[in-house]
Amino acid sequence: MSPTFYNTFQLHIEPILRTGFLLIIGYAVARLLSSALAKALIKHLTPQQAMLQKRFVFYFVMAIFIVAVFDQLGFHIGALLGAAGILTVAIGIASQTSMSNIISGVFMIGEKPFEVGHTIKINDLQGEVLSIDLLSVKMRTLDNTLVRIPNELLIKSAIINLSYFPIRRIDLKIGVAYKENLDQVKAVMMEVADKNLHCLIDPRPSFQILEFGDSSVNLQFSAWCSRPNYTELKTTLQNEIKKAFDEKGIELPFPSRSLFAGSGTNPLPIKIIAS
Repeated sequence: MSPTFYNTFQLHIEPILRTGFLLIIGYAVARLLSSALAKALIKHLTPQQAMLQKRFVFYFVMAIFIVAVFDQLGFHIGALLGAAGILTVAIGIASQTSMSNIISGVFMIGEKPFEVGHTIKINDLQGEVLSIDLLSVKMRTLDNTLVRIPNELLIKSAIINLSYFPIRRIDLKIGVAYKENLDQVKAVMMEVADKNLHCLIDPRPSFQILEFGDSSVNLQFSAWCSRPNYTELKTTLQNEIKKAFDEKGIELPFPSRSLFAGSGTNPLPIKIIAS
């Protein structure tokens, strides 16, 4: 191997080795600093804010090392920044949907209608928020599937945050027969709620008469519980009310219809066959 070829090979390989070494070191330092900062701030910030801080530090440190890499390769930083600015404008014009998602994401992060870990409902989707990014929100549904929702869609939709307040109200719509004493019905349901461990005493459960239906008096019984006990209370309360109604002989009627064929028509023939 000639000395000229060796010197040329060494001249080309050394910058590549240095840039590779810088990238590896930069990645390790960025991961270390971002993780350390997230652990230090986790007690003072929400999970979403801690995640954003971690990502910002990671990308900022990586950007510094990437600038150092370009410098090692001999590129002029000013020219690169100018080219990057032109490229950014071109990409922004070509990808208006992405820019709309980014702007919507900035507004949502500032408004904070929900946070990581909250359970939200959007249209027909309901689940736990896993991450809030500039382009989309990732959510895990109740059947353990991952859903990615673009921020532009979120900013235009009504978002129901089921985790925002510490307590929730359960509304049970129940129909009872017209012959029943409604005061007794109310007393039975109140007694059931008082015995249920998940039902809060304050606010007290409430009892309403909604309407006189075709075959029943339609009622609404509302009870409050802490947010984690919502599903458990809704299931146990309905089960216990049904058992209490059966014990007290309170009828839950089926829908019924009366057939009238007119005054000039003979009654419909009915034949009873003894078994």
